[in-house]
Amino acid sequence: MPPLRHTGATRSPSRAGRTVRRAGPTLRRAGRAALGTLIAALLLAAATGCGDSGGLRGAGATPTAVGPTKLWPQLPAATTAALDYGEADTETVKGVTAPGDDIRKVDPVDVMRADIAAHPAQYTGPKAPYHEIVRQVGNCGKKGAEGRACPILQAYYRDLTGDGKDDMVLGIRFPGNQLAVRAYTFERHKLVQVMSTTDAVVSVEVAGREVIIRSPSILPGYEFRTVWQWDAHQHAMLAARDEILRVGTAPPPSRGTSTPSPSPSATPEPAPSPTPSESTR
Repeated sequence: MPPLRHTGATRSPSRAGRTVRRAGPTLRRAGRAALGTLIAALLLAAATGCGDSGGLRGAGATPTAVGPTKLWPQLPAATTAALDYGEADTETVKGVTAPGDDIRKVDPVDVMRADIAAHPAQYTGPKAPYHEIVRQVGNCGKKGAEGRACPILQAYYRDLTGDGKDDMVLGIRFPGNQLAVRAYTFERHKLVQVMSTTDAVVSVEVAGREVIIRSPSILPGYEFRTVWQWDAHQHAMLAARDEILRVGTAPPPSRGTSTPSPSPSATPEPAPSPTPSESTR
């Protein structure tokens, strides 16, 4: 349809009955041009007010990389450990088997009883530090208060070794508010303890194939975090990472004071222990 042609101003009635003159096409074009110029000016002012042209800006000087400096290079390198912490010790659990090497069919109480039999100096000897554990294990499986006194906690199952089969993680309560954490797997149809550690514990977690133990520190606001991982060369769970982390907001000690050192614990480390028969992932 051809555009309408206007030759001048026209008149139209207003809502109040008065007449209002409408601008013709020439005036409308002039008004639109002026409005466009005003909008462009406003946009330019807004962009200028942001103060950012969008270009690249420098972040300052890049610090120079500094490599590690070896101290006392003249000292001969040690070839043996000063102390044997037994971190890679493993132990076959005698007398405990399961059909098809299914570790979920292993009774944790049987594992603990085998541990007691294998370590009389810890549990049944005249100077055994954990003789009370033997009596407590006798309550496992009973109902009521006696059953709740069983020191063996619920067993958890997870593939820790990467062979596609479940392994078992056991927790056993020991005197002195300590928790023994053990891990077991089947190797060549034998049940083998591949991890053993005992400590005061804040929490124990399994993440993927790692066992993570958090323990309190004597430093206020700090905790120890130890990550145990399977090592295929040692065929054992090793403490792959052991670190101290700040977890609280305790104020730092005053200058000139030192944190008192705890007296050595007279409680020896418990021998291997069992776990409950319930399973949870």
